[in-house]
Amino acid sequence: MRYYTWIVQDTCIACGVCGACAPEVFDYDDEGIAYGYHDNNRGNTPIANDMIEEVQDAEESCPTGSVQISKKPKPDDKS
Repeated sequence: MRYYTWIVQDTCIACGVCGACAPEVFDYDDEGIAYGYHDNNRGNTPIANDMIEEVQDAEESCPTGSVQISKKPKPDDKS
């Protein structure tokens, strides 16, 4: 099964938990805000199967719920 992930950057508090849980998937911009760097936070590239558990840990550990995981690509933000 494919899983997709991204960070809701508006709610990210730059705590570093996601990067600690899944450093191969999450990184931080110049302001310390997290993003999914495997696809530039677009949420449309499946994460590697061997990273699913780490990304789930990041989602469960994120204090603001900013880490998103879905079985479908991130919905397009365009209206």
